[in-house]
Amino acid sequence: MLFIISAPSGAGKTTIIKELFKASPGLKFSVSATTRAKRAGEQNGKDYYFLTDAEFDEKLSNNEFVEWENVHGNRYGTLKSEVEKYINSPIHIVFDVDVKGALSIKKLFPDAIMIFINVHEEQLLSRLHKRNTETEEQINKRIDRIAIEIKEKDKFDHIVDNSNKPVGLQKAVSELKEIINKYSNGEK
Repeated sequence: MLFIISAPSGAGKTTIIKELFKASPGLKFSVSATTRAKRAGEQNGKDYYFLTDAEFDEKLSNNEFVEWENVHGNRYGTLKSEVEKYINSPIHIVFDVDVKGALSIKKLFPDAIMIFINVHEEQLLSRLHKRNTETEEQINKRIDRIAIEIKEKDKFDHIVDNSNKPVGLQKAVSELKEIINKYSNGEK
């Protein structure tokens, strides 16, 4: 099964996914490719495949992406090779992608389960500023996109709320785990 997890910047998607993997080791993370700079603690091939613009262009020319998009001035994409490795296996794949990427993957894989991580807009803005990983210009690009992404949440199969820290995180991970277990057990 393919589980696509998406959210606006600052919703805690990456944190939730990391906690999910601690609780559910049988899942496989689909590592995306990006042209953005590596953040402290990130590892190539584990968090992302960090590519130069030329490398990304070459992969585009060779039709190696399931989906890709320019997000906040950097390009992100899901490599076909990441999906093909596991598509016919009993392993469940978890995608961490932006909203547009989620909708693109769903078109190609209609049985994929899309899960939107929701947070109140004020909290998103606060979190973006507190994490101190981007310039003010980069934060403003992310803020411009939040409203667009939130409007798409009703197209998702499930919405998980991550508003109330720290209880929200535990609750969100628990809800996400329940959703995945439900589909893993053949329920709809």
